[in-house]
Amino acid sequence: MTDTVPGPLSGVLVADFSRILAGPYATMLLADLGADVVKVEGPGGDDTRTWTPPSRGEVSTYYLGINRGKRSIALDLRDEADAGVARELAGRADVLVENFRPGGLGKYGLDYASVRAANPGVVYASISGFGPGAGARVPGYDLMVQAMSGLMSLTGDPDGPPYRAGISVFDVMAGNHAVIGILAALRHREATGSGQHVEVNLMSSALTGLVNQSSAYVAGGVVPYRMGNAHPSVFPYEPLPTADHELIVAAANDGQFRKLCEVLGIPEVAEDPRFARNAGRTANREELRPILVERLVRRSADEWFELLVEAGVPSGPINTIDGGFAAAERFGLDPVVVVGEGERAMPTTRHPIRFSETPAAYTLPPPELDEHGAELRKWLTGPREGERT
Repeated sequence: MTDTVPGPLSGVLVADFSRILAGPYATMLLADLGADVVKVEGPGGDDTRTWTPPSRGEVSTYYLGINRGKRSIALDLRDEADAGVARELAGRADVLVENFRPGGLGKYGLDYASVRAANPGVVYASISGFGPGAGARVPGYDLMVQAMSGLMSLTGDPDGPPYRAGISVFDVMAGNHAVIGILAALRHREATGSGQHVEVNLMSSALTGLVNQSSAYVAGGVVPYRMGNAHPSVFPYEPLPTADHELIVAAANDGQFRKLCEVLGIPEVAEDPRFARNAGRTANREELRPILVERLVRRSADEWFELLVEAGVPSGPINTIDGGFAAAERFGLDPVVVVGEGERAMPTTRHPIRFSETPAAYTLPPPELDEHGAELRKWLTGPREGERT
C-alpha cells in the first residue's frame, strides 16, 4: 500500500455487521476517512456479491461500489465459536453498525444492551426500515420505503403510474444519516467517555429527505402530487426543448430569470407583471413556457448551455451516467480513483468530501469473502493488548 496521511478517523475500529446497501455505504465512508472497518459476513457472504449484472470479473459491481477499505471475516453466528469471535470483535470495537431486523442480534449476545455491558464506550448504530416499534416486523427495502413514504406518488408523469427513483435513494440517505449520527456520538464519547445507541430508519430518512414536499403537508396541509419534471414552487425549473435535445433550465430567482430573458433576446418578458416575480411565473407557467420554448428551439442544447452558463443562468444537459462522469472530469472533480494495486487494482468513485489536511484514502479494494478471516481470528482469539500471554 502507498503511504497516506492518517485519516480523521484513524484508530477507530468499526465492526460492520451490516449488509446490502445502507450500512455498507455508511461503513465505506468511514473507512475512506481512516477507520479500520471489519466486515462481518455470513458463510454465503453479503447478498450484493451476487447481484448481477453488471459485474467485474465474477463479482457484482453493486458490491464493489460500496465495500472498499474493509477487511472481511466470515462468521456463522449460529455457531457458538463463531458467535464468540463476533462478540469479541464487538467488545473491542469503537463503533458497531448493524442492519438486522430490530432485536435480531439479541439471540447471539450482540444486541446493544449486551455489547454495551462489555464495552460501555461503544457507539452502536442500528439501521432499520421502519424503526424498533410497530414497524419492526416489516422488512426494510428501499423500494418499499419509496412507495410507503410517498416518494413514488411524486415521481412520474401526472397522468402516468408512480415510479421509483433510479437508485435506492433512501438507503443512501439513511447511510449518510448513520454516519452523521456515528460522528456525533463519537464526539459525545470524547467529551464524556460514554457510548450510546444511534438508531436510523429508512422511513424517517425518507420523510425528512422529502424536504419541501414533506413541509407542504406538515406545515401547509397540502398533499403534493406528481408533476413530471416540473417544480411545484418554481418556474422555469425543468427540462425545456431546444433545437435538438432538452435542456435543464433552472432560473430559480428573479435575477436569474431576467438574465435568462436577456440571453433569449426577450428582456421585456422579465418586466411583464405576470412573470416579473417567481409566484407569478409559477402561477402562469402555461403562458410563459411557450414564450421561452419559441426562443430555445432556435439553437442547440449545447449552444444554449454555453450562453446561459456564461450569463450566470443555471442550466445543464441531461446526461447518461458516462456523460455525468465526463462532465465531472471537465469540471476538475477527478471523480474516479483507483483502489488496490496490481491485479487487485480497481477504479472506484471518489469519496464526496474533500479535506484540506486529512484527505480520504483508498487503501484496500473491496475484500473477497473471508479474505482477512485468518488474521482477524488470530487477533480476536488472542490476548488483548496489555494483557498477559
